[in-house]
Amino acid sequence: MNEQSTPAEALNLTLVRDHTVYACVMGSRAFGLATEASDTDRRGVYLAPTPLYWRFEKPPTHVEGPREEEFSWELERFCELALRANPNILECLHSPLVERLTPVGEELLSLREAFLSRRAHTTFTRYAASQHAKLVADVRIHGAPRWKHAMHLLRLLLSCRDLLRTGRLTIDATEHRDRLLAVRRGELTWPEVDTWMTRLTMESETALATTPLPEAPDLARVEDFLVRTRRASAV
Repeated sequence: MNEQSTPAEALNLTLVRDHTVYACVMGSRAFGLATEASDTDRRGVYLAPTPLYWRFEKPPTHVEGPREEEFSWELERFCELALRANPNILECLHSPLVERLTPVGEELLSLREAFLSRRAHTTFTRYAASQHAKLVADVRIHGAPRWKHAMHLLRLLLSCRDLLRTGRLTIDATEHRDRLLAVRRGELTWPEVDTWMTRLTMESETALATTPLPEAPDLARVEDFLVRTRRASAV
């Protein structure tokens, strides 16, 4: 441990290093959109030992680092966000690039479908709308959007549409790789990109009417998993 590390920093390092139950690579590498310049974005889930919750000072709900582009959530916080259909969290559960997986992590991944519900339409489209507004502001101020952000928004909208159509979340965008990378390079005009975004949004609205997704996630199943995991950690 670094002599300059605070107790909190030391705890954070220990939680990520010794208590991670699931870790994966996200971003362009997981989406099938990586280029030579792509970073390696790592995401993880750690299980804070139950005795840490018996103290007045509780363990952190998330930890940034220790490596660059690395971010981890405590299991309960991760499940909470997944039940709310947070897009980034749900996508973490579907990364094809898994770097660490314990038995607890395996059970977490087995709950993928339990987290999915029609709430995803609201969260995905709300997030997409906020990102679209930023792109529009860029066009107004600078004459062009941040093309990388435009590409990732299109990928998210494709994922949302297909989730609502099939009931399954797929983050692999290889099928659309060529056109999405053309967007990233600025080879399409903003009106062309904006029209594509509008069409995908409308297709998601249409898919919502007949989606096989349940109205709400399976809270009881997820809570049972969390309680059993906490109890086992306390022994």
